[in-house]
Amino acid sequence: MMDKSQLNGVKPSIVMEQHKHIFTKSDKKIYDYIQSNSDQVLYHSLTELSEESGVAEATVLRFFRKLGFKGFQDFKFLFAQEVTVQDDDAHDETYAGKIKHNMVQAIENSHEIIDDDELQKCVDAIDASEDVVLFGVGSSGIAVLDMENRLMRIGKHVTAVTDPHFQFMRASSMDENTVVIAVSLTGSTKDIVDSVEIAKQQDATIIALTNYIKSPLTQFADHVLLSSAKESPLDSGSLVAKVSQLFLIDLICTGLTIKNYKTAEKIKMGISKNTARKLY
Repeated sequence: MMDKSQLNGVKPSIVMEQHKHIFTKSDKKIYDYIQSNSDQVLYHSLTELSEESGVAEATVLRFFRKLGFKGFQDFKFLFAQEVTVQDDDAHDETYAGKIKHNMVQAIENSHEIIDDDELQKCVDAIDASEDVVLFGVGSSGIAVLDMENRLMRIGKHVTAVTDPHFQFMRASSMDENTVVIAVSLTGSTKDIVDSVEIAKQQDATIIALTNYIKSPLTQFADHVLLSSAKESPLDSGSLVAKVSQLFLIDLICTGLTIKNYKTAEKIKMGISKNTARKLY
């Protein structure tokens, strides 16, 4: 169950999305019905929702309590506010407008669920380590390459590994002084999970950047930073999802820069001088 302090201010749709991986078959029925009938749900009683989704009332009630709500009415009150805002925002029907809206929404939703204490713990762990390794495959591999670039620019010794076989080899040579930052939107990418499991066996510290609170990846994580970008299987690798990952990466890198401001500025200045010679 999500902690009450985490639930405060977080949109119900985000809460459901983050817990989707642990839904039972009955939970999935309720979730699918709410997703397909968001307007009607606002006017349903618990019994009506039970009948429409084909799930027992007690199961429906457990579903909402599992997510951290007091009950259906508590969920409905917060969900009504979210649906109203979405209706107000749905004014631009062009695909360019929709993409812009989705990107902005992904960042706003990710900002809502940031745990400042957990973010600071991640920054401190990375700052204290001289062996920082980034794991990502596919589109998440692009995100970790960007993170490698960002961290190098502020003087951090870091390696991004995007090949699963190289990840296994690199994980095998880690120890308690290594920090692994594993980036996976779903937290269920087998290559990443397998590599992280090996790293964990070597006593490395694991930081997971993902979209889901509970997933195979977070089982091995010491720290979890959540993003929020809805992505269907048919949209895998979308830029909207990547934007939410880059938002978390930017938070970490900015936190490290602030903590090591003088050193970071000195290195940035050196990089600027050296790269200037590459320009005409």
